[in-house]
Amino acid sequence: MANNNTQRSVLGTRALNRTTLDRQLLLRPARMTAVAAVEHLVGLQAQNVKPPYYALAARLDGFGPEALSTPMAGREVVRVVTMRSTIHTHTADDCLTLRPLVQPARDRELVTFRKGLAGVDLDRLAGLARDLVETEPRTMKQLREALLQEWPDADPQALAVAARCRLPLVQVTPRGLWGRSGQVSLTTAEHWLGRPAEPAPTPDAVVLRYLAAFGPASVKDMQTWAGLTRLREAFERLRPRLVTFQDDKGVELFDLPDASRPDPDTPAPPRFLPEFDNLLLSHADRTRVVPQEHRGRSWQGNIAYRTLLVDGFLAGLWRLEDHTLVIEPFDRLTRAQRDEVTAEGERMLRVMHPESSHDIRFGVVRG
Repeated sequence: MANNNTQRSVLGTRALNRTTLDRQLLLRPARMTAVAAVEHLVGLQAQNVKPPYYALAARLDGFGPEALSTPMAGREVVRVVTMRSTIHTHTADDCLTLRPLVQPARDRELVTFRKGLAGVDLDRLAGLARDLVETEPRTMKQLREALLQEWPDADPQALAVAARCRLPLVQVTPRGLWGRSGQVSLTTAEHWLGRPAEPAPTPDAVVLRYLAAFGPASVKDMQTWAGLTRLREAFERLRPRLVTFQDDKGVELFDLPDASRPDPDTPAPPRFLPEFDNLLLSHADRTRVVPQEHRGRSWQGNIAYRTLLVDGFLAGLWRLEDHTLVIEPFDRLTRAQRDEVTAEGERMLRVMHPESSHDIRFGVVRG
């Protein structure tokens, strides 16, 4: 039953933190397959090859890199541009539905390149690009060069971006497989998966999935995650089926009525997250995970760093340097916290790099 009272319950920062960690499978290791986790999380941000593997290592009980690499090789999961115009690892089913959902945003993205596309028939470009990549997978360079033959006066980069925006282009394997290298070669999702794209899900259905993985959340939170606008109407249609809260700033938050909302004092073990982890990118207000004093410290320019959570909040950075895990906390850790961080680091290394030994070193506090 919906909670539509004028006086809404307030969820403080720690309550939101613990609930979001729980939905993100970060409060305790989840016992599910990698494919099921990718589906539950509505995809994993994947600009680079390794982050989805580290993301699942932080979330799943018994995970090993082959648990994701094998279904990727088997085309059960794929790498494709979806939310926020960034590459995500999605299940095959989500690839064929979520990409149509965000297509209007990809169309709007082309406005930025309109000068470089003057005189270009975008429908003809999409048809030509489809023929090219379905004949054989193509690199972006090959796609640019082929399209430039048809429109020699156009901007080459704009032509390639137009193909990427108009078509659901997936990165074919071995790109994306753990321990194997491969340049980015592209074909259409339909061709790679052997079935046509499906109708886009209703915004309402995706709201429910977003809340299951990231809630409680505001309309603006979901719009930030999806890179879409005008989602207020979907939330309003769903209001009778949802419960509402407010954060300590008075912002209205929506949630699934039967979803778990752990006690704010629930222990949150340390977690080593990859660069661009979903947890840090999927809310307009990120203070539920990122303390105000550490805002902006997990990236510089277009470069994102690997992050460390302590007590559920962003607390430092980490990197692998030769055979050493270097941990750089933002603040001085207690002895107990250092021990917990060390134990989690050792676990992560055993999961991700069982073939080699690593030392663990704490760097200078980056306060």
